[in-house]
Amino acid sequence: MTAARSTSDVRLPGMYRWSGPGATPTADVWRDTFIGLHGASRVTLAETGPWAGRLEWQETRSHRIVLCGDVREEFIREPRHIRTDPRGAVELLVPIRGSAHVEQAGTSGEIRSGALALCGVDRPLRFAHGEDFLSVALIVPDEALQRRSPGIGHEPQLFDGTAGLGRLIRQTVLTLQEERERLSGPGFDIACDQLLELVCLAAEGGTDSAPAGRRAEVETQIRRYVRRHAADPDLSVIRIARDLGWSARYLQDVLQAAGTTSRDLIRTERLRLARSRLAAPAWGERSIAQIAYACGFASHASFATAYRREFGVTPRDSRLGQRASVDPQGGAGDV
Repeated sequence: MTAARSTSDVRLPGMYRWSGPGATPTADVWRDTFIGLHGASRVTLAETGPWAGRLEWQETRSHRIVLCGDVREEFIREPRHIRTDPRGAVELLVPIRGSAHVEQAGTSGEIRSGALALCGVDRPLRFAHGEDFLSVALIVPDEALQRRSPGIGHEPQLFDGTAGLGRLIRQTVLTLQEERERLSGPGFDIACDQLLELVCLAAEGGTDSAPAGRRAEVETQIRRYVRRHAADPDLSVIRIARDLGWSARYLQDVLQAAGTTSRDLIRTERLRLARSRLAAPAWGERSIAQIAYACGFASHASFATAYRREFGVTPRDSRLGQRASVDPQGGAGDV
């Protein structure tokens, strides 16, 4: 694999790019690059000595991480900027040192090392800080967040980055920024996608439980999906989460609140499917073992044990009982 290199910018096939130190050698280059990364805006810089501003980035077509600081800056993104340059993105700001003042949607406050801030890029925003401020911003498509958790990022949110889930998010963001030269484009995107799962979980409630207000709706989606795909042998909570657009942890929390688990739900739906097929004339020429495998079970023995535990009868008795009810004079036996 070849890469077109300059002293400050590295591009790889597939539009994976990162910059190195010294990528913005003057204030004018810094300002133009910052606007290109964050969107049309009014950027004011105050120089008090030799230029020392840092601005380094890492990006693919989908995700971007920007290290910014060591300069006195005021960034204002107004409605006119958003109209001319909509980005459809959300930014997670991770301060490393110093403090910054943030204003958006009627909310304002100081953010400093140890906090995490989630802001929509396409909402009016004012952001200001001194030369002592250094931060990393993860910029992701708003659509990617909405698919996982509708409503996240529409309002600015602050959460703790010093412990638990917040600390894990903070450390992951900083590591992604630092490891730019050791990551491929696909690897970078996968890491960002996994990081979004944690960001959504933290923004939804911050810790270990799924938001109660959405559980009933999500539970219905899960049950409907499992019922539709019960016969697939590779059905798992990871696949369900991926196809429904939620995190696996979130789905596990929802099912736990409903008194079940993904494994129990999948087994129950497969057993119900098997019972209906044992009774269906269209499956009358199939053996019980064939029906078990067709319903996603790994073995006839495990299927028979689970079936008896669930329904109180063996699969063979269930099939014989159905045949007797349809044709009392007919023969009986396993096909």
